[in-house]
Amino acid sequence: MTFDRSSFRTLLQQLLVRQEGQDLVEYALVVALIALGATAGMNTVASDISNAFSSIGTSFSGNI
Repeated sequence: MTFDRSSFRTLLQQLLVRQEGQDLVEYALVVALIALGATAGMNTVASDISNAFSSIGTSFSGNI
Protein backbone atom coordinates (compact mmCIF):
# COMPACT_ATOMS: atom_id res chain seq x y z
CA MET A 1 0.00 0.00 0.00
CA THR A 2 1.49 3.32 -1.02
CA PHE A 3 0.67 6.77 0.23
CA ASP A 4 1.01 9.94 -1.68
CA ARG A 5 1.73 13.14 0.20
CA SER A 6 -1.82 14.45 0.24
CA SER A 7 -3.34 11.25 1.61
CA PHE A 8 -0.59 10.96 4.23
CA ARG A 9 -1.10 14.57 5.24
CA THR A 10 -4.87 14.02 5.49
CA LEU A 11 -4.35 10.91 7.61
CA LEU A 12 -1.94 12.73 9.90
CA GLN A 13 -4.33 15.66 10.34
CA GLN A 14 -7.18 13.29 11.21
CA LEU A 15 -5.05 11.56 13.82
CA LEU A 16 -4.04 14.86 15.39
CA VAL A 17 -7.60 16.18 15.52
CA ARG A 18 -9.14 13.08 17.12
CA GLN A 19 -9.31 13.38 20.90
CA GLU A 20 -11.35 10.34 21.91
CA GLY A 21 -8.50 8.45 23.57
CA GLN A 22 -7.08 11.54 25.21
CA ASP A 23 -9.61 11.58 28.05
CA LEU A 24 -8.86 7.97 28.94
CA VAL A 25 -5.14 8.67 29.15
CA GLU A 26 -5.72 11.70 31.36
CA TYR A 27 -7.92 9.71 33.74
CA ALA A 28 -5.35 6.92 33.88
CA LEU A 29 -2.62 9.42 34.76
CA VAL A 30 -4.74 10.95 37.53
CA VAL A 31 -5.50 7.50 38.99
CA ALA A 32 -1.81 6.55 38.84
CA LEU A 33 -0.84 9.79 40.60
CA ILE A 34 -3.42 9.23 43.36
CA ALA A 35 -2.25 5.63 43.81
CA LEU A 36 1.37 6.75 44.04
CA GLY A 37 0.49 9.38 46.63
CA ALA A 38 -1.58 6.94 48.66
CA THR A 39 1.19 4.36 48.61
CA ALA A 40 3.79 6.91 49.70
CA GLY A 41 1.52 8.15 52.47
CA MET A 42 0.78 4.66 53.77
CA ASN A 43 4.40 4.13 54.82
CA THR A 44 4.22 7.10 57.17
CA VAL A 45 0.81 6.12 58.53
CA ALA A 46 1.93 2.51 59.06
CA SER A 47 5.01 3.53 61.04
CA ASP A 48 2.94 5.96 63.16
CA ILE A 49 0.41 3.22 63.95
CA SER A 50 3.20 0.79 64.78
CA ASN A 51 4.78 3.32 67.13
CA ALA A 52 1.43 3.99 68.81
CA PHE A 53 0.81 0.27 69.45
CA SER A 54 4.35 -0.17 70.74
CA SER A 55 3.82 2.72 73.15
CA ILE A 56 0.52 1.28 74.34
CA GLY A 57 2.10 -2.14 74.78
CA THR A 58 4.96 -0.66 76.78
CA SER A 59 2.50 1.22 79.00
CA PHE A 60 0.49 -1.93 79.67
CA SER A 61 3.64 -3.92 80.45
CA GLY A 62 4.87 -1.33 82.91
CA ASN A 63 1.54 -1.00 84.71
CA ILE A 64 0.70 -4.68 85.10
